[in-house]
Amino acid sequence: MIPRMSEPEREDLRAVRQRHALGLDHARPDAVAARHERGRRTARENLADLIDEGTFVEYGPLIFAAQERRRSREELIARAPADGLVAGVGEVDGRPCVAMSYDYTVLAGTQGMRNHLKKDRLFEIAARRRLPVVLFAEGGGGRPGDVDWPVVAALDCRAFRLFAELSGLVPLVGVASGYCFAGNAALLGCCDVVIATEGSSIGMAGPAMIEGGGLGSVGPDEVGPIDVQHANGVVDIRVDDERAAVTAARRYLSYFRGPTPGPAAVPDQNALRELVPERRRRIYDVRAVLRTLFDRDSVLELRGGFAPGMITALARVDGRPLGVLANNPAHLGGAIDAPAADKAARFMQLCDAFDLPLLFLCDTPGFMVGPAAERTATVRHLARMFVVGASVTVPTGTIVLRKGYGLGAQAMAAGGFNSPLFTVGWPTSEFGGMGLEGAVRLGMRRELEAIDDPAERERAFEAAVAAAYEHGRGINAAAHGEIDDVIDPAHSRRWIEMLFDDGSPEWWRRPHPKRPHIDTW
Repeated sequence: MIPRMSEPEREDLRAVRQRHALGLDHARPDAVAARHERGRRTARENLADLIDEGTFVEYGPLIFAAQERRRSREELIARAPADGLVAGVGEVDGRPCVAMSYDYTVLAGTQGMRNHLKKDRLFEIAARRRLPVVLFAEGGGGRPGDVDWPVVAALDCRAFRLFAELSGLVPLVGVASGYCFAGNAALLGCCDVVIATEGSSIGMAGPAMIEGGGLGSVGPDEVGPIDVQHANGVVDIRVDDERAAVTAARRYLSYFRGPTPGPAAVPDQNALRELVPERRRRIYDVRAVLRTLFDRDSVLELRGGFAPGMITALARVDGRPLGVLANNPAHLGGAIDAPAADKAARFMQLCDAFDLPLLFLCDTPGFMVGPAAERTATVRHLARMFVVGASVTVPTGTIVLRKGYGLGAQAMAAGGFNSPLFTVGWPTSEFGGMGLEGAVRLGMRRELEAIDDPAERERAFEAAVAAAYEHGRGINAAAHGEIDDVIDPAHSRRWIEMLFDDGSPEWWRRPHPKRPHIDTW
């Protein structure tokens, strides 16, 4: 029974309300002001922006740092509310989600013994209810000042194991802003996607630990700045600030929740006919193909700063989400090097784990070869695309935009052109066991060397290349049954629609994860 407004509030209820209020931002004006002066938001402000209004249920708001042997309980309640971790369950765009944020204003966002237990509790709830997790990771690692807890090294904490067990079971989103070191960085690295802001610095140790290890004195901004971590692939999505990070997190989660309601806005598909030039050596913008082929404003590129020869993105067709891998001819002519293969293989695992169909947009002369490439362990890295491609069970399809040569092209078709549900080419498509020029030079070496006149030799070479191109044209490949068809680019979406099966399982209803985990790299 709800008490009437005229009735006085019970003392026990008033005490509970007052205690909860001590952990809110308005009870800590100095800490909040300092945060705002640096252009940053509080942990609670970020969660309020992420979670639908009125849906957040906070876990463990009354705990505080385990330091009563050093400080009074009153001081700890005031200065270490929630033990520096605001966490709970709420809805994001109407779907439940676990959300947690380390509070840098509380003991520099370090991981206290009690907030470790809070994480354990919520990670187990995420597993039991199949809830995505959004983690705002800011701060350091273990907190040595928690003297109330009888430990030696606390290496038996369960949080890292429990969080890692969620990989491949539920979507894991990590957000880094400011300094993210040690334990916070370890959790961040377990996430499926890492979103980081300008000015962030991410590293497996902060300045104190680096100096303590005899590795010199560095500032926190020097450890793992955003320019480094975006280029090396640690950061998937780079954004301006925390507001943009929350927007990116919400957007990312939307791809794992099925089709969007209502009609989709579709760009003019006739424009696809002109995006790949007729002249086969002219470079074009493959991202323009993505923007035109899929629903308007639906393309979310991941790891855009890393391995520029391979584009990996989430997108939609008629509101239905899928994963897209595209060769980028503006880098190495679209050749697949070791970083590009790693990027592609890991993305395939991500999409397969959560039932997103995969579309390959192929334009590659093959795998990157040569002594320099082999020094990057290409034999192992490039093979990942075959091994992972053979293991995925989601529907796959391949559209060859231009070049489809050699093993690289087979990797862009989950192992071979007969592996996907369809393999089709655009009118600009061309095929071969290797690049046409290279094939001619190898196959006709003796004939070409026998021609003394350089000009005549070049004419013979060009004629042989033209003949090889004619033989390898998409129409000829389709006539031999090596691909399914050569299509009008404007009709590409008709083929892509074959990837969607309304009866496919939903990951959140699966009793066990499809894959053991998603590779962190």
